[in-house]
Amino acid sequence: MAAGNLNVPQGVLNRVAALVTFDNGYLFPVTPYLLGREGIRLTLEGNATDYFPTMTGAVPSPAPFQIATLTIALLKSQPQSDQVKGQFENNTLLGQITITPDVSAIANAFVNGQGVLGKYVLLNCVLESVNAMSFAGEEPTYVVTIKGYYEVNAFMFNT
Repeated sequence: MAAGNLNVPQGVLNRVAALVTFDNGYLFPVTPYLLGREGIRLTLEGNATDYFPTMTGAVPSPAPFQIATLTIALLKSQPQSDQVKGQFENNTLLGQITITPDVSAIANAFVNGQGVLGKYVLLNCVLESVNAMSFAGEEPTYVVTIKGYYEVNAFMFNT
């Protein structure tokens, strides 16, 4: 039996599509024009579902959320870095944040006719920390870490 065409279009990344929006308006939207090369990084921590062994098998236990860590490499040379510094000094509670990934739905629809990775909404977010900074004139970024949580397994709330 002959295999089908294995040359599946891989899609397109868009370096200027990623966006972080602070839904409460405390901070500016973070666009790629304000970022260092490291950009925006999202990490979901822990398991969305745990799996526990029993005497004769195993049972799943879906979690209702995962802790989310968002790292943003802002440019020190832009005034938005100072705005974030001021937010640390004033109030680290941010509320809801929406993250748009680095893909363009329009470009990918043209390439492969399909959808792309959608937005992430993080809840109860806080400014957590600032990475070590160098002031030797060779490092352009002011890297901040934000913590929140991401809801998973929504079906559990429909019972």
